[in-house]
Amino acid sequence: MKDKNLQSDYNTLSLEELTQEANRMIEELENQKDFENSLEKYHVLVKLNNIITKKFQTNTKEINEKTKQKISIITQKKNAKKTR
Repeated sequence: MKDKNLQSDYNTLSLEELTQEANRMIEELENQKDFENSLEKYHVLVKLNNIITKKFQTNTKEINEKTKQKISIITQKKNAKKTR
């Protein structure tokens, strides 16, 4: 599976779904006896982990921005009340 295919396949999933997929892959790797195939799956798992990390960072940034906006609105309202 190509990196871009992997990324586009997983872009639509939520963090929870991606984490479940990673956990499933880890279980498969732990139970696998064919090391050739295990190496491929391990590489896919590492790429999936990178996708999860990027998605988590993006979500964190969005939450921070929304929080800053809400704090700004609340601060403006408080300042407006003080000036009356």
